[in-house]
Parts: sequence; C-alpha cells; structure tokens
Amino acid sequence: MIDTSLLVWIILAPLMGAILNGGLYFYHIKKKPISELTFALIGCITPLIAFLFTLLVFLNINETGNTYTQHLFTWLNIDKLNIEMTLLGDNLSIFMSMFVTFVGWLIHIYAIGYMRGDAGFGKFFAYFNLFLASMLILVLADNPIILFIGWEGVGVCSYLLIKFYYGNADNVMAANKAFIANRVGDFGFLLGVVTLFFALGEVDLSFTSLEANLGNASNSILLVAGFLLFIGAMGKSAQIPLYVWLPDAMAGPTPISALIHAATMVTAGVYMVARFHFLYVGIEEIGLFIAYIGAFSALLAAIIATRQTDIKKILAYSTMSQLGYMFIAVGLGFYSTGLFHVFTHAFFKAMLFMGAGGIIIALHHEQNIFKIGQHRANLPIIGTTFLIGVIAISGIPPFSGFFSKDAILAAAFQEGQYLLYAIALFTAFLTAFYMFRMYFIVFVAPNHHKKEYVYTSKTITIPLLILAIGAVFAGFLNLPTIFGGHHLVDTWLGQLNSKHIHMDYTTEFVLMALSVIVAATGIMTAYSKYAKFDLSKPEEETGFIGRKFYIDEIYDSLFVQPTKALSTFIDKILDDKIIDAIIMNSSNAFVNIGKKVAMIQNANVRFYAATMLIGMTCIFIYLYISLGL
Repeated sequence: MIDTSLLVWIILAPLMGAILNGGLYFYHIKKKPISELTFALIGCITPLIAFLFTLLVFLNINETGNTYTQHLFTWLNIDKLNIEMTLLGDNLSIFMSMFVTFVGWLIHIYAIGYMRGDAGFGKFFAYFNLFLASMLILVLADNPIILFIGWEGVGVCSYLLIKFYYGNADNVMAANKAFIANRVGDFGFLLGVVTLFFALGEVDLSFTSLEANLGNASNSILLVAGFLLFIGAMGKSAQIPLYVWLPDAMAGPTPISALIHAATMVTAGVYMVARFHFLYVGIEEIGLFIAYIGAFSALLAAIIATRQTDIKKILAYSTMSQLGYMFIAVGLGFYSTGLFHVFTHAFFKAMLFMGAGGIIIALHHEQNIFKIGQHRANLPIIGTTFLIGVIAISGIPPFSGFFSKDAILAAAFQEGQYLLYAIALFTAFLTAFYMFRMYFIVFVAPNHHKKEYVYTSKTITIPLLILAIGAVFAGFLNLPTIFGGHHLVDTWLGQLNSKHIHMDYTTEFVLMALSVIVAATGIMTAYSKYAKFDLSKPEEETGFIGRKFYIDEIYDSLFVQPTKALSTFIDKILDDKIIDAIIMNSSNAFVNIGKKVAMIQNANVRFYAATMLIGMTCIFIYLYISLGL
C-alpha cells in the first residue's frame, strides 16, 4: 500500500524546481552568477522525481486496482458550493502522468544542450518546470475547478515561453495571439462548469459527484454543458476555429515547442473530454460534433502543411492534424483509442521537434526546409531518428503510429461514419506526403555543398535515441487481438467505458492494408517530386493553400479590426469627448461652488465673530417668535 501523499509530490517536485530555479535566477542577475549546471540539475532532477513517484503509484494501482485520492484542504464551503482541493490518482490520471513526466523529463534534458549559453538559461528552466507542474495539476485534479487551475497554468507558461525572446516584437505578438485565443476557449470551459453546477443541484463538483448526479439535469442542458466544455478543448488543443495560435507559437525556443506538442497543453483538450466521458457518452449529438470538428481540423491542417516551408510550422500543423484524429476517436466514444494515440504521438512528435531543433542549431537557426537542404550538415543520429519519427507519424507498421492511427480509422468505419473514415483516410495520405516531403528536402534532395559533420551534444542525441525506441515499440502496448495482443492500454483505461473494435479479422485486415497502401502512396508521391528536387528553385508559401486559406486575414477583418475600431471609439469618442467632458464639467462645477463657499473662509477673526453674532441673533429671534414670548 502506497502513501497517498505521493500524489501531491508528483506536482510539488517540478513546482519546487520552478521556485528554486526562479529564485536562483534572480540571485544570478542581481548578485552573483550561478552556473548553468546548477540550473540544469534542478531543472532535470525534479521531473525525474515526479516520474518516479508516478511510477510507484502506477505499479501499486496495477497490483491492487485501487483508486487513490489525496485531500489537501477545503478551498470553499459556502451554502450550496463546496470545493475541495483534492487530487485523484486513478487509471486515467496516472496513465497521462506517466508519459507526461517521462517525455517531459527527456525534453528537459534536451533543453540543456539546446539552451546552452543563453542569457536566460535559468529563467527558461524555471518556466519549464512550472509548465510541467501545471500540466500535472490539470491531470491529477479531482474536480474541474482544480483542473482549470492547471488549465490556466499551462496557458500562462506557454505565453511566457513563446515570448521568451521578447526583444523581438513578432514573438510577443505570437504569445499574445496564443493567450487571447485560449482565453476564448477558457471562457467556454468555465461556462460549461457553471452550467453543470446549476443544472445538477447541490454537488461538490468532484468528477465522481458530477457523474452520480447527471440524472438531475435534462439532456438539453447537458448538451449545452458538453458543447461549452468542448469550446475549451478547441482552444487548448488547437481545433477549428481556435487553432490559429498554434503555428505562431513556434516563435519560442524549440524545447518549448516539443513540450507543448508532445506532453503538455495541446493534449489537455483530449484528456478533458475523456475525463468527462460520463457526460459525453450519453449525448450522441455532441459526440458527433466533436468527431467532425476533429476530422475537418485534421484535414485542414494537413492540407496547409503541404505548402509550408518552415520546418517547425510543418510539425505544428501535423500536431493539429493528429489531435484531430484523437478527437475523432473520443467523439465517437472510443476514449481509450484516442488516448492511446495521445500516448504514441508523444514519443514521435517530441522526437521530431527535438530533431528539428538539432538541425536548426547546426545550421545557425535556419528553419526554411529548402535552405536547410541546400546547406545540410552531416547529422547521423538526428537524421536516423527523424526518419523514424516520419515513418511513425505516417502510420507504417510496425511503428507506433500505425497501431494507434489504424485503430481510429477502424473505429470510424465500425460506427458506420463513412464520411469521417474517408476524411481520416485522405488525411493519412496527406500526412505521409507532407512529412516525407519535409524529410526528402531536408535530408535527401541533392545539393552542391559538401556535408560536414557537426557535433551534436549528448544531451540532445540521448533523449532522441530513447524517444526513437518509444516511437518504434510503444504501439505494441495496445497490440490488437488480430496480432495476438491483449489491448493492454484499453484494459488499463477500462474505467472510461470506452467502445472497442470488434469487427471480424478479414475486415480488420482489409482496413489495415488499405491504410498502409494509402500511406505508401503518399510517400511515393513525395519521393517522386522531392527526392531529386532542385533546391536552387525552392517553393514559396504562396497561393490559397500557401497563405493558409487566408484564415488569419479573415480573422483580422472579422474580429481584430472591429475590436480595435470599437476600442478607438470608446477611447477617443466616449472616453475623451463624452465621459471626460461630463466628469470635467462636473468637477469644474464643484470647484466653482467650492470657490464661492471658500469666500467666507477668509481667516478674518472679526468677520467670524460678526457672522456668529448674526447667527445667534437669528436663532434667538426664531425662538422668541416660535415660543410666543
């Protein structure tokens, strides 16, 4: 039996790292320099401690089957509202915590090499630790209020890290864009929680209590609540229409890109829908809505990615697309299938971003894939692991992405949602195409420069090699019965009452073969066009697709400019000419009255005595008359 206090220490470990590194960084800039090694040790040991504590809880749950809760204190207890600060260690939260802490720890190690020599080295690790701690609060929360604390925490940390190099105005603009887009989603999430609270009556807002009292509300109210909660997921997980912040978030250092896309923040929306599975499972309409939003988001992102030239933005759009797959699964009620793709995606997407970062460093922060191809360096470990990641995300067996993505395709087909299946299948073709387009341009297309070997720090290459193992073998943890597996992840997440694949083997084999053929076609298409591409004639981000369907421009016209115009009107017309005029005229009137009153306050003692005499005389006359004397 474990000590349930381990749950809070999973969070406290990286949180203490953030506090220590933050304090030391202030000392570093104000008093005496602190070595990068000190910051790095604190920054990397604390996530490792969090992972080890999570592993202990995982092993104990696996042995006993118990669910653990840790009550910290009562936050609010008034009338009908009771909010307990309680942590929940069940199969779902520990499943998420396991790979969040492990992959997060590897990204922290990678950041040592990537950020070496940066003036803000200590500050970066303070933010990084805080980011991980916020995600763990979100995952281990026993109620949506605590979940929202972590939800906002990852939002704030992403803002701080996206604008880490705040001397560049574009970085600040990108951070503002991410922060504002997420505030829209967060407002929807809060409205959803409030709707549930008033609809269900007197509940303590824990997930257990919410599930037990769902019968107190009508389906129409639950439908509204489910929709509002999903608006939060649209923002946090970058789905249509709140996805526009994600590509611009690449302004931050590459380690933060890896952390956002692989272990924290963007996966929060999928986790939230799975955590509220008891709400969504009985509302088919909202489930289909979630699935279609995911499908169209996956398709849109994949189409845009085919014309991008920035290596990090291509990977960013691929994340949005893969998140779309996850929402197809959870929207259709296949919660464990969607979370399994979250799990496998964490390995190959972290590896791809970290590999891209290694390339960017080697080529002096060049991010255009055609220029990288023109001046490519000899990076054997990065090149090999990058290829593994590209194969995995393309869904080629036996790499991990094949098992998780194929299960989502099979789920859509099994449910009779053939349009969803067709969209997802075509997106799989596009994924293989644009990912191998990037690979062939960066590593294969001929150039006229001699490739020179560039030394890559061990803190970069070792995490890449570990993640490569996960990208290859993680899929076997949920090996389907058709291959003699036992669906271990599905079994572990049995509490979600998730749907499972139960079609005959022939149909399943045909669907698998079709998905592999589609992916292979995408690879061959990319090979035929880009394996021998003339790098002296690079493609540009032009045209309808290259300009991302002008969505940013449309949003600017519909939302940004009208808001600016309204703000200007309020500032210049209402505030300056109306409100200020009213206030100034009123104040002037009071000043004038005051001046007139002040005339009798002249410091003349004789005047005061005469005034008192006149006043007393008036009083005596009044009394004389009123008393009839």
